[in-house]
Amino acid sequence: MHNEAAASRVDVTDTLLTVEEVAERLKVNAETVRRLFMNEPGAIILCHPRKGRRVYRTLRIPEHVYERVLTRFVKVA
Repeated sequence: MHNEAAASRVDVTDTLLTVEEVAERLKVNAETVRRLFMNEPGAIILCHPRKGRRVYRTLRIPEHVYERVLTRFVKVA
């Protein structure tokens, strides 16, 4: 349990990227970015629940999470 808490801490000095910024960097659709990062450890999901209405989620991607995912998907030739 202690390791999970340490892994979920946010570094306040890390730059947070929006879905649109990541989509522009990767030249992909914003929905593709949401699917890639929605369940990624370290990605920040801000929920805005409203009684009787749908839940709005805002996704922010720390720079180190973006780099980790990018290196995981990029193959060096």
